[in-house]
Amino acid sequence: MANDALCWMSAVDLAAAIARKKVSPLEVVDAVLDRIDRLKHLNAYCLVDRDGARRAARAAERALTGRRPRLGPLHGVPFSVKDLVATKGVRTTFGTPIYRDNVPTEDAPSVARLKAAGGIMLGKTNTPTFGWVGVTDNLLFGPTRNPWNPNVTPGGSSGGAGAAAAAGLGPLHVGTDGGGSIRKPAAWCGIYGFKPSYGRVGLHPHGAAWSLSHAGPMTRTVKDAALMLSVIAGPDERDQYSLPAEDVSYVRALGGSLKGLRVAYSATIGIAPVVAPEIAAATARAARLLRESGCRVETVEPRWPSPYECWRDTFYGGIATRLMPYLDRRAEIDPGLLAIVEEVRGWPPTRYVQAWLDRLAWWQHARAFFEKYDLLLSPTVANPPLKIGEFFATEIAGKKVGREAGSAFTFPFNMTGQPAATVPCGFTRAGLPIGLQIVGRRFADVSVLRASAALERAQPWADRRPPEA
Repeated sequence: MANDALCWMSAVDLAAAIARKKVSPLEVVDAVLDRIDRLKHLNAYCLVDRDGARRAARAAERALTGRRPRLGPLHGVPFSVKDLVATKGVRTTFGTPIYRDNVPTEDAPSVARLKAAGGIMLGKTNTPTFGWVGVTDNLLFGPTRNPWNPNVTPGGSSGGAGAAAAAGLGPLHVGTDGGGSIRKPAAWCGIYGFKPSYGRVGLHPHGAAWSLSHAGPMTRTVKDAALMLSVIAGPDERDQYSLPAEDVSYVRALGGSLKGLRVAYSATIGIAPVVAPEIAAATARAARLLRESGCRVETVEPRWPSPYECWRDTFYGGIATRLMPYLDRRAEIDPGLLAIVEEVRGWPPTRYVQAWLDRLAWWQHARAFFEKYDLLLSPTVANPPLKIGEFFATEIAGKKVGREAGSAFTFPFNMTGQPAATVPCGFTRAGLPIGLQIVGRRFADVSVLRASAALERAQPWADRRPPEA
């Protein structure tokens, strides 16, 4: 099989082919490593553990030669890890020169479980410092570029993972999401991104925005994400907020019925000040497709007050606190982030606590809405990808906007901890991907995955590849 063909195979198909000895783990890993080398200009990976990956691949091959090999569900399948997630013996910089030499002594729960299932870690994907912004750029590694157009960002903060998935640089990618950091790059890169319920995937060590951050899969297909979630989900004693395991097969659940589900589509969720017209049109069309699966879909506009200020105080308050001990190394902190750290220094001590109280109060709006509806559909991002060097949208559809506009659809559901995904649903006139967000009730991960799979069947996307790939 040609090398690039291996790079575009799904994790599900790769696992099956390896188990049947149709391809070897080393053959797969070498194919992806070669492709990573050829697409270095995308800067998707900030560290490639070539020797470690090849060593693990050879061990996986040896395991296949036994008389009765006992293989995990991801035996020989490559995966990547965002550079905010700890990896034993492999540098984890959090996207900052301050931690350029940091080498953890243990794996994060998701990484440990992927390895235990037979997966092979390729390396670390790029991210902004502590995931502080919705594009991927930092002082240590520079910007990651979008495979659909290298002059624009893949989004952030899991932008390295989004670019890697879209460009065929591995089938499985661990992302994290504290305000849209899985969903935004997945939408802008034309892949599938799933933010599970808070605690569904254990975290350790927790990051600066610990109460908002979720770990989850970024893949080219829904089935790959379901397979990956089945491996990484479940409690971890190091994370007291991790949830008990669900008695469900996420892969088998994809084929379940959606008949009778009550689904709302909102073009603004009552919060976004403006949405690019071609994004609103594409997401509305995609929402209508779910009717064919037996759902009752209606257009609504929730009357929610924006929770941006309490999200901002919680998210940036945590990151700034993490960085305050390093203010004597200002040159090593991104200028935009440094301004936020300085601002937070001047806050009264009650501000962070008040944000928590406001967050608890805002949940009641979402709780009441989801008593009526099983799913909420919306655009994932209000605007197309930004140019490299831009950090926030300042204008959408000719209207000046504030910093919150680009993430208006995503950050509310980090505050509530609800499961949310983004599925590809079209392209802008400039050929850049558009994503539809699917939000489920609290703990209803299966409903979100099932709806995602229904849309994938109605409007397949995995075979469409970017010109850069």
